[in-house]
Amino acid sequence: MLTAEQIIAAQKANVETVFGLTQKALEGVEKLVELNVQVAKTSLKEAADHAQAVLSVKDAQELLALQASLLQPVAEKAAAYSRHLYDIASSTNAEVGRVAEEQLADMQRKFLAVVDTAIKNAPAGTENAAALVKSAVTAANNAFESVHKAVKQAAHVAEANIQAVTNTAVKAAEAAKPKRAAA
Repeated sequence: MLTAEQIIAAQKANVETVFGLTQKALEGVEKLVELNVQVAKTSLKEAADHAQAVLSVKDAQELLALQASLLQPVAEKAAAYSRHLYDIASSTNAEVGRVAEEQLADMQRKFLAVVDTAIKNAPAGTENAAALVKSAVTAANNAFESVHKAVKQAAHVAEANIQAVTNTAVKAAEAAKPKRAAA
């Protein structure tokens, strides 16, 4: 049976975990805001530079060349922005997942300790029922671990796919540049 001190300690640990997770989430939001501010500043400067370049154009051919030269950097910047967004979300998610895993592992250890204590203090003749309960708990933990590993593996596959798509988009933008410049 749990004592008042154990319950208070568990509640204190839960509150600390919630505040820790909140801090990690806010750090992710802060990184996102910093990224967006930097993108806004860069975009504003580039817009001014582009306006100056357009104003200095002498003929239509030069204007077409200028427009063609602007397409690749836009695609590359969009891909870079997407990568940064993904990195921020991924690192924040990894931190939250790590904390959640630690908490879950701790809860599983405590639950197994309670089950073991209950089995040790069970009345004589209930050994079979106690063994069945312990077996069920172990099976549930194993099933959870299998699902957890499958989810992690799926996340790694999704991350690899996102990287591949981003790299393909950047390569396509790079390949398009010579064709447009030659036109």
